[in-house]
Amino acid sequence: MAVFTAADHPLRARQVCEAMNPTVAPNNINNARPKLKRLADRGILTETEQGVFTQPRP
Repeated sequence: MAVFTAADHPLRARQVCEAMNPTVAPNNINNARPKLKRLADRGILTETEQGVFTQPRP
């Protein structure tokens, strides 16, 4: 969540992985996508476009 707090724009799964770990493997990106989708389903994140996530703004 700190990655989204620091970002000033919506992020893709690759960008989230790169912010958390400078060495990104394709497998890590593929594992992050369903987790981001799950957070969006729970209302913690918002999916503005297909595969683009951000925190909901009050």
